Amino acid sequence: MAEEVVVPVPNLKLAQSYFVLSSPHLSHLHEDARKSLLDGIKADQMAPYYRIVTNSGALPLDSNLIESLEKSNKEELEKLEEKLEEAKKQEGESDIADALRAKANYYTRIGDKDKALEAQKVALEKTPGLGSRIDIVLTVIRLGFFFGDHTLISEQMTKAEEMVEKGGDWDRRNRLKVYHGLYLLSIRQFKRGAELLLDALSTFTATELIPYNDFVALTVISNVLTLSRPDLKKKLIGAPEVNQVLPEIPILSDLIKNLYDSHYDKFFVALATLEQTFLLPSRLLHQHTRYYVREMRILAYNQLLQSYRSLTLESMARSFGVSIEFIDNELSRFIASGRLHCTIDKVNGVVETNRPAVKQAQYETVIRQGDILLSSVQRLSKVLY
Repeated sequence: MAEEVVVPVPNLKLAQSYFVLSSPHLSHLHEDARKSLLDGIKADQMAPYYRIVTNSGALPLDSNLIESLEKSNKEELEKLEEKLEEAKKQEGESDIADALRAKANYYTRIGDKDKALEAQKVALEKTPGLGSRIDIVLTVIRLGFFFGDHTLISEQMTKAEEMVEKGGDWDRRNRLKVYHGLYLLSIRQFKRGAELLLDALSTFTATELIPYNDFVALTVISNVLTLSRPDLKKKLIGAPEVNQVLPEIPILSDLIKNLYDSHYDKFFVALATLEQTFLLPSRLLHQHTRYYVREMRILAYNQLLQSYRSLTLESMARSFGVSIEFIDNELSRFIASGRLHCTIDKVNGVVETNRPAVKQAQYETVIRQGDILLSSVQRLSKVLY
């Protein structure tokens, strides 16, 4: 049933903290991440996961703590096993399925990946309801996100989509959009991922996967790269869900509004700040940071160049708040790779746009379609008269 409570396991905030601790360039965030990770491990009794993070050197091994955690795990698993055996003896299939899911979710909660996958597979086989089966698959997808297992995520995403198509309810369909959207962002498919996140913006319920503010932030970050300027105004700047969150994340407000209002110098500052404060520390996006920043710069350059037939390097550098040498090198690189349609006249210090090929193609298309229409009208007139 849609109103069933989704168990938020594993705790994905801990995977983010572990990533920060594993990244030397994020040393300024290590203290908070260390505390968050250790507190979360204690709260969820994560002995297997504690072994992983201590073996990697992210946290020091506390022998008393690991002994306490393993003792708690053993006791809880014994209780869950007793309930399962009791359900097998005295209860029906539904109660057995509930006991199996409880056991599988506990393994998932404590970060024992192999046993969790095995237990979730058994629970899936024994669970009758489609909605509950979808929830199990979504839990396995979260496990994939937790451990950064893209193969597992991809396989289970396909399975979840097939199940939802067979009769998944509204809530699970919308939650799956968020799961799929985040996965697509993680593999640099920004356009489709952005579309899914934007589509789920007004119906978001997947708090077991990502906090709401972080979801809105990722929706803005991905869509500002892929939306046209009119859609940027309509779907992001004008979205009440976005406007509700932006005051809490002012850097995103600076990014989208300065891009839309053509304040390119302020946009560049916002982009650089976003790179350091959000993209590089993000477990999901850090490996795509250079790509994202480059594409956003190209987007801004194209937006400015579309308004002019030519402009000086000096004025363009001034617009972006950078030196003439910087803008010259940037434009040259992007022109050579075919990403910007312009030329640089170094003698006169002028940038000239050259998009006639596109205009010519559009013109030829109109002429060709017009010829086809005239031919059709002439044939029709012969038939009628």
